[in-house]
Amino acid sequence: MTDGVLEAQNVSRTYSTDGQEVHALRSLSLIIKRGEFTAIAGPSGSGKTTLLNIMSGLDTPTSGNVILAGNPISKMKGSELSDFRRDHIGFIFQSYNLIPVLTVKENIEYIMLLQRVNEVERSERVASILKQVGLEGMEGRLPRQLSGGQQQRVAVARAMVSEPDIILADEPTANLDSATGAALLDMMRELNEKRGMTFVFSTHDSMIMERARRLVVLKDGQIAKDEARQ
Repeated sequence: MTDGVLEAQNVSRTYSTDGQEVHALRSLSLIIKRGEFTAIAGPSGSGKTTLLNIMSGLDTPTSGNVILAGNPISKMKGSELSDFRRDHIGFIFQSYNLIPVLTVKENIEYIMLLQRVNEVERSERVASILKQVGLEGMEGRLPRQLSGGQQQRVAVARAMVSEPDIILADEPTANLDSATGAALLDMMRELNEKRGMTFVFSTHDSMIMERARRLVVLKDGQIAKDEARQ
């Protein structure tokens, strides 16, 4: 597999809705290279959310393959798939998806607990990532004690702290005001530049498209445009 961290190979996804076949993706092929900061955009119904779900292993293609870090995730099932996703993919959701009864520190280190990372390393990684996302001193707060922007920063820290191969973000700025969303995106792009982490966004947000180094536009389940940006 070239220098790509993730590759979608001739991926199609067909749904049946009220007896009608809906072709969400049509023989789509895409390679995401390590260290990219990529936005996947397109109108509603273009297939971008379906593509992100298939890239993450949350959905399975009707045909075609998805290869992540050399492994065919579209062929995995059950605990093999969930363990692989835990270890190789970071997720950022528009609704933050923080665990309300856990503190900031506990939310961030949750994946590392599942990975059986020892306590000393967990604490070091959490302290480092909190500094990078500007949340030093907030490790003991609960999600309800944070603003929306701060909660999304915790979600970014949680996605990054286990050092996954790729971070997938589904409309991460949707519930934020424009100034908070812009600050969050600038932070993620800086982390991308400094740490070389691979980000892929599914989005309608022009702020994300403007900051992306690569813009992939879908239309009717196919790639209509794929351009490199500065």
